[in-house]
Amino acid sequence: MLTEMTSLFGLNVYTNSGTYVGKVSDLVLDINERKVRGLAISEINKDLFDINEKGVIIPYRWVITAADIVLIRDIFANFKKKTNTEEKEV
Repeated sequence: MLTEMTSLFGLNVYTNSGTYVGKVSDLVLDINERKVRGLAISEINKDLFDINEKGVIIPYRWVITAADIVLIRDIFANFKKKTNTEEKEV
């Protein structure tokens, strides 16, 4: 995927299942290998991230595509919190 790096700033980030993740605020670069290693995400969805930070960094390997939005793999489905009824059934 070739694109201008600055065109990613400010784009909304969603999972491939349609869940809002946040906005791209910066990139993590590996200068030696000339690769983007991650996306710094701000305005994060607090339902996905149980942290008190302003943002997170997600690995760039999760990115599926970037155009009007950034679409990433939905890895969050694997880590959903169990509700009380689900815990009782287990």
